[in-house]
Amino acid sequence: MEYTTQMDAARKGIFTPEMAKVAEKEHLEPKKLMALMAEGKVIIPCNKVHTCIEPNGLGSMLKTKINVNLGTSRDLTDLNMELEKVNHAVEMGAEAIMDLSSFGDTQKFRRKLTHECPAMIGTVPIYDAVVYYHKALGKITAREWIDIVRMHAEDGVDFMTIHCGINKETAKKFKRNRRLMNIVSRGGSIIFAWMEMTGEENPFFQYFDEILDICREYDVTLSLGDACRPGCLQDATDASQIEELITLGELTKRAWEKDVQIMIEGPGHMPLNQIAANMEIQKTLCHGAPFYVLGPIVTDIAPGYDHITSAIGGTVAAMNGASFLCYVTPAEHLRLPDVDDVKEGIIAARIAAHVADIAKGVPHAMDWDNEMAVARKKLDWNAMFDLAIDPEKARRYRESSRPEKEDTCSMCGNFCAVKNMNRILDGEIVSIFDE
Repeated sequence: MEYTTQMDAARKGIFTPEMAKVAEKEHLEPKKLMALMAEGKVIIPCNKVHTCIEPNGLGSMLKTKINVNLGTSRDLTDLNMELEKVNHAVEMGAEAIMDLSSFGDTQKFRRKLTHECPAMIGTVPIYDAVVYYHKALGKITAREWIDIVRMHAEDGVDFMTIHCGINKETAKKFKRNRRLMNIVSRGGSIIFAWMEMTGEENPFFQYFDEILDICREYDVTLSLGDACRPGCLQDATDASQIEELITLGELTKRAWEKDVQIMIEGPGHMPLNQIAANMEIQKTLCHGAPFYVLGPIVTDIAPGYDHITSAIGGTVAAMNGASFLCYVTPAEHLRLPDVDDVKEGIIAARIAAHVADIAKGVPHAMDWDNEMAVARKKLDWNAMFDLAIDPEKARRYRESSRPEKEDTCSMCGNFCAVKNMNRILDGEIVSIFDE
């Protein structure tokens, strides 16, 4: 092969089949796409082993993409249920699936995803190491952490979250500047605990160059994890979060030297008025690498409705530079999401992404809205349903309260402004009460 990674190909002027598909989807000139990829500002996560993938690009100037977190836990180990969620997620337009399984035969599920699922597949190797080695956390060796990274690359995952920014120096700063909510990242808390118990440096930081060699071999995109992301509004934009981001920016440059694609993970919980500034800080410290955010969740008081709190934050984040939104479901902070929760989370995230794309002027982003406006003007209900982001729900609501006349709905009836304006502008008589 003439190139190792998609970034390497872009730097060599090689227009890959994956780039061709992304350029067509994004209405982007091939040379422009390749230039952005060569700089690291656009990535196409696409493991060489994952041959059934439908490639997608991530970058602030592209359409905002969404990721869906799934996977088993000790309390819920039903792989068939997780596969059902995967299928629903792909059908509903999710571009990426992140397998966060922390119990059971994780490799079987992971390999099934990379052999059958067209979405980008992401994982967090640190979770799997605890499951795979099945021994006390403090007994896992630095070598074993790295071996799991290679296993996931060999299994075909397209991107991995690696918590490499929380090193000994970051940990010292965290302990000096205590938080209201401490560390809420699962992977971050695991590696922090391991460092405290063993006294050793974070192996994902210490052996970062070896991880890069693995990623270069398989063309795995590194998602540099935010172990110190804020878990409540009070902790947002604190010293630990920014210190880790500085480290991630330094590691980004090292990855680019080896042609490894990178994205940066971001907050977390954050007041709405801090989100835009955080996007600018990230772009500056991490040199324009794509930003992948969880939410951000903009208030801490809405368990059961965090698909809404995160959609608000995700919209602001994406319109100010985030490339990739991780969905949040109504079950966040409460339990493992079921199929209905997954649907609610995906729809909320897709709305957030679409609203942001309109705001930042992504080519053709508003075409969909214009088509809906035309359908509404014509009172063409079937066209409205077909264009809806959730056609099933739109049809169900309409059927649940049928109007007297088909050209109205049960809210306005003959008072319908659209119907009456169509008539009066066509020279017809409008007589609301006599019809």
